[in-house]
Amino acid sequence: MKKFLLVFVVFNMLMLSAQETGEDNLGSWHMYFGSNRISEKFSIHTEAQLRYYEQAENFNQLLLRTGLNYHINPDAIVTAGYAYINTDPNFLDSRIIFGDILTDDLRLNEHRIFQQFILKDKVWEVLFEHRYRLEQRFITVGENEDPEFEKRTDHRARYRLQVTLPLTDIFFLNFYDEIFLNLQREAFDQNRLYAAVGVNVTENLSVQAGYLKNHFRTADFDRLQIGVFYNPDLRGIFKKKKE
Repeated sequence: MKKFLLVFVVFNMLMLSAQETGEDNLGSWHMYFGSNRISEKFSIHTEAQLRYYEQAENFNQLLLRTGLNYHINPDAIVTAGYAYINTDPNFLDSRIIFGDILTDDLRLNEHRIFQQFILKDKVWEVLFEHRYRLEQRFITVGENEDPEFEKRTDHRARYRLQVTLPLTDIFFLNFYDEIFLNLQREAFDQNRLYAAVGVNVTENLSVQAGYLKNHFRTADFDRLQIGVFYNPDLRGIFKKKKE
């Protein structure tokens, strides 16, 4: 009963916050995340996201990210990695950052380096995850990163608290709130509030379907999300290669 009461409260909060939005359409994010274990202490993070202003149409953003994870212990992981992001300039926050130099025929191309620390904890059946991330963002405005267009380097900090609540061995609920802080200019960048239902397909494969409220300084955006999480253990393959 307590589990379903928590679900009811969280979803009501999300739907109330969704009443005011920065655009008329409900967008969608289609995501893949992977953690590929290659040794006792190391794994490789892989990630791809396609983000749309509408349901699987009207392109907003492509995000590709990878990184090397070092597992201090089962509940503590440090990561260093790289991401490439291509963004349609119609996205409101892009205009907040770059102002009038943006036009509809330009793109934001970003190369990003990041460092993060993940700390996990468990209280009864509830799983808590704290993610601390620093990002160095190298952004170019223009077609094909033409040098005549503006470039800038931004530094940003992020903190995410994620809560996972198992319902059965197969079904679970996932919630998180993540705040983004600029380390120059105005401090607040954005906040993401998320709730989803998940299914454990196999031991290493799960799928989540949920709702994201993306809040910026001057607007809110509502996004449906479909995420695939695949975490294969590749240690056997690497051992065979060494032999």
